[in-house]
Parts: sequence; C-alpha cells; structure tokens
Amino acid sequence: MNSESRSDVPPGVRIIPREQHSISRKNISKAALRVLYRLHDAGFAAYLVGGAVRDLLLGGHPKDFDVATNATPEEVKGLFRNCRLIGRRFRLAHVVFGPEIIEVATFRGTGEEGGEGEGDRHIVDGRIVRDNIWGTIEEDAVRRDFRVNALYYDIADFSVRDYVGGMQDLEDRTMRLIGDPEQRYREDPVRMLRAARLAAKLGFTIDPTASAPFKKLGHLLTEASPARLFDESLKLFLAGHGLKSFKMLEACGLLEFLFPATARALERGDHALRALVEQGLANTDARIAEGKSVTPAFLYAVLLWGEVRDQAHGWMAQGFEMNEAWQRAAVHVVGEQCQRVAIPRRFTFTMEEIWALQPRFEQIHRKRVFRLMSHPRFRAAFDFLLLRAHESTGMRELGEWWAHAQQLPPEMLAAALGGGGVPVHDGSTVAATAPARKRRRRRKPTRGKGDTSGA
Repeated sequence: MNSESRSDVPPGVRIIPREQHSISRKNISKAALRVLYRLHDAGFAAYLVGGAVRDLLLGGHPKDFDVATNATPEEVKGLFRNCRLIGRRFRLAHVVFGPEIIEVATFRGTGEEGGEGEGDRHIVDGRIVRDNIWGTIEEDAVRRDFRVNALYYDIADFSVRDYVGGMQDLEDRTMRLIGDPEQRYREDPVRMLRAARLAAKLGFTIDPTASAPFKKLGHLLTEASPARLFDESLKLFLAGHGLKSFKMLEACGLLEFLFPATARALERGDHALRALVEQGLANTDARIAEGKSVTPAFLYAVLLWGEVRDQAHGWMAQGFEMNEAWQRAAVHVVGEQCQRVAIPRRFTFTMEEIWALQPRFEQIHRKRVFRLMSHPRFRAAFDFLLLRAHESTGMRELGEWWAHAQQLPPEMLAAALGGGGVPVHDGSTVAATAPARKRRRRRKPTRGKGDTSGA
C-alpha cells in the first residue's frame, strides 16, 4: 500500500516512503543517528528536520544536523548525560559528541501569548521574544520559516514528511515563506537575510510574495541584535557562497541595512572598488572550496575598504598627517559598522592594520621595505594590495614589484634597493625607489601671554 494513503496521516500531509526519496542513513552523521534512535527507543517521536533534510534531498552534504521531537528539553536531558539545555527565547537541548553538537528542539505549538517562564510565548511589537509552547509536529511545521525547511525525516520508517509543500518548492527551486510574509518578517527580521542567503546557497529564486516586503521592512534589521547579525554575516560570506550572497543582498536591497558603509561606497559608482569587493569574495569562496583557512577580518576589511579609503583621503586633504588620517578613518568606519554588526575586536584590530599598511607599500626604501616585510600582518596586507590592481596601472605595477621582491634573497633585494630596480616577470624592472609622500605636520597652537597651561 502506498504510504501516502495511510489512514493515520492527516489530510494534506505528503508522506514520501524510503524507496521514493534519496536520503540514506550513511549520509547522516553518526551522532545524529544515535540521538534519533535513542529518542525513538525511549518511545518518543524523532525526526531529522530543517536544512539537513533539505540539503540531503538536493544531494548535498550538511554540516549540521538538527532533530525535532515531542520530548521536552528536560526529557531529552534525562536520556543523554552529554546534554545541556540552552536558550531563553527558544529552549533547546544540545547533545554534545566531542566537537559535534546535535541540536534537539521540542515541537513548537501555536498557542496564545501568556504566562511566564517555561511553556510560554511572549511577543513585543509583533516580534517573538520568547517562544516555548510545545505542540504537535503539524503545528511545528507551520511555525517554521520557509517551506523547504519544514521537511521531516522519520527515523521510525525512514520516510520524509511534508506538511506545507516543501517538496514542491525543492522541485521548483523556489524559496517560499510559510504564512503571511510581512507578519513572519516582523516576528523575526533576520528571516529576510536568511531568504537571501539560502537562495544564494541553493541557487533558488525567492518567490515574489516573499521578497515584496523587503523594501518596506528592511529597516527592521537595524533593530536586530548586532551580535546575531555578526553570526548571520559569517553564514552569508564565509560558507563558500559569499559572492552569490553579496549579489543577492544587493539585488534584494538589504545590503544597506547590514553594511551601510559598503552600500554607500558602491553607490558612488567606483568600478575598481566593486572589482575589489567581488574578487575578494570570490577568492574567499575558492579558499573554502579548497579546504583552506579564511579569516573574517580580511573579508570585512575588503567590504569596508571604500569608505575607509575615501575618509582617509579626506582627512589628509584637511592637513592631517597620513598615519593619523588613516587611524581616524578606520575608527570612524569600524565604529559605525559595529553598531549594525558586532565585529569582535580581535578582527577589527587586524582590519585596521591591513588598512594602515596599504600606504606603506608605496614607500619603497631599503629600511622601510624590510621593516614592512617583517610585519606580522604583511602577508594579509600584501594579498589586499593585489586586490587593488584595478585601481590604476600604477597600483598593479606596485603589486608586481612587491610580489617579485618577496622572491629575491635578502642580499639581492638589498642590492636592488640600492639602485637598478627589481626585475619583474616580463624581463623589465620596476624602480626601486618611489617618491615619498610629503608629510604634513600640524602646527602646534601658540600660547598667548599669561597662558600657563601645561606649565
């Protein structure tokens, strides 16, 4: 008998039996399987849910595996000694297996607001601030955000359950929200970023009804937690599809609410800056695909470069010394950005060093060259310099000079810096000296007669 016609299945629910879908247990993490089987053996319902089911059905390899169950967080903790309960807004159980964490969520219900502590739902100005009402799997499905994320893999019979049309969306390669889009975005504005991110990651389109409220409600992102937006920005740009995510954010009109300085700089029509940003994102995607390490600091330095550069040049035009101008620009831009996205200090410090080293690449003198090459941030700053090749022919040649200078033994480089230039790949040479920028000193204020300040 076809399982879709079973009498115990509620109307409108689609059950896809094991032989009709592509999910195999060999592609599910062993830790997730242990959690699923233990819950099932204890008499609880146990489902793999969300992005893992979606990606497995699309032939992908999920990194995270989430579980949904009718067991309460306390009941889950009673089954696993390696479990900890977290969250106030959403009460969850984390079952820890070494470096891997399986997140276990109790089915959410659709009950009314009220009460305090466990088992309540609290809404402020349309936004869910606490949601711990337990319910059924049917209620849990309609409480999720996108239909493709509301698919459940049942460990009891290895079927996939579809309560809201998620399988159809996978076939259509379309992101559709569950429920009224405007209401769902008001409940949680970050869902707008998730729509853009998932569409970019999966190569899906966003259904017009889901994207229509972006223009009207995008400003709500400015009220979201900066710490949460930092986590979301990592998912956008450091998960292997950063360039697609960036273009999707621009197309959806959401970039200005996440990175306002970046949006402003790009709106000025600087084609070289756009090339730098897009190449930086593409390089990051390539490194991730090759299994190489990446640092958020470098990518944030790329995204904010245009505004920092323009402000630094503005300060220098007003007579500020070069180092002070760059420092002022960096502090201002980073300060503004951290009001939206809480970039940790360990990253902003590196960003500021990468920016501050850029003008020093133009000072090609013996002592300064060797001093710069010994700087701990030299390699990151040099990689950044290469991204600036589209700014001008001179910038491209400067990048070539430093690239080939690094290939020379120290004694040969020292001799080249003494005169004659450093050879480049086409057999020509690049001058070993460059005109230093004239340093402007700010005049100290003169004291008037009778002024004893500082005495």
